[in-house]
Amino acid sequence: MNRLKLLLALVALLVSTLACATLFGDESYSDEDYYTEEDPGFVTDEAPAQDYEPSTGSVSGADSCPVLTDKILQIATTPSDSEAETMDEEVTLVSYLVNGDEISDPVYESVSSDLQSEQDDETTQYDIWNYYTTLIPPQSRSVLTEYVISTDGVDGTLASVAQTESDPNSWALFVDIADVADRYNLTYTLLHEFGHLLTLGPNQVPPSIAVFNNPDDDNIYLQESSNCPNYFPGEGCANANSYIDGFYYQFWDDIHDEWNDINLEEDEDIYYQKLDDFYYKYQDRFLTDYAATNPEEDIAESWTFFVLGPKPAGNSIAEEKILFFYQYPELVQLRSEILSNLCVNFPQ
Repeated sequence: MNRLKLLLALVALLVSTLACATLFGDESYSDEDYYTEEDPGFVTDEAPAQDYEPSTGSVSGADSCPVLTDKILQIATTPSDSEAETMDEEVTLVSYLVNGDEISDPVYESVSSDLQSEQDDETTQYDIWNYYTTLIPPQSRSVLTEYVISTDGVDGTLASVAQTESDPNSWALFVDIADVADRYNLTYTLLHEFGHLLTLGPNQVPPSIAVFNNPDDDNIYLQESSNCPNYFPGEGCANANSYIDGFYYQFWDDIHDEWNDINLEEDEDIYYQKLDDFYYKYQDRFLTDYAATNPEEDIAESWTFFVLGPKPAGNSIAEEKILFFYQYPELVQLRSEILSNLCVNFPQ
């Protein structure tokens, strides 16, 4: 963790020196992913801890259901009172191949007896996948080629996305079967993770083959990032007119150095304390405390609020991040489709 954080900090310094801001292109959207400090290639969703206050406005679109979407935001952004019962590491239970709406060819891992019932629970596994496919239009998730059921215990990481091990242009969706009972949190999380696919996928961030083939080579990573004239989120050099590049230069460029200093912190406890302080210092910039983790989590959180919440007035930088997506007609249309799907298919 410490080595990667230091590497990312050095990369960020190089990128901020070389990059020039290019905002708002007209290229259509696609997919995505990112890495945490601990594992490059992964984007995970830990439950955010800032309370959500429903807006007095209404969700735009003919097929909106503001009572439901407000409740999803309220529940998903309220800290849980229960104590997490996480395991030492995440365990993969079963992996499926994805072909459009269909999943097939399950591969079952060897697991301990206490996880056998979850591994065998095909009904829940298919139910979650089918719900995901009813939410997200098929053309918007074409890069998903794997669906993985895993667990790290209760109230740990609910879901994540990652480039597949065999192809940097293909992605996998990971879902923790131990945490899917709460469909409000599940819905928020699936939309958040799709936000990663949308902003970090190959049409937005062409993957670096050198980094993908040499994930532990610091020199290659530094060389690839330093050669990137735009924002470098990890998978590759973002397109100049990509969502993440425009978002970064509009909302992170002026605070990046301060955030980068925090990322240099090697003591984990001190790191999280500094990150908390960073969030509270710039609280008007972030929709949740989790969004302050990095630009990738920030844009995914902002995307989720864009889909689920009403159009704000733009009275804070946090609200401006929601408005950011409204300048892209294709995203406004996608939002409408997802909302329509959600209002009809949310489990009762």
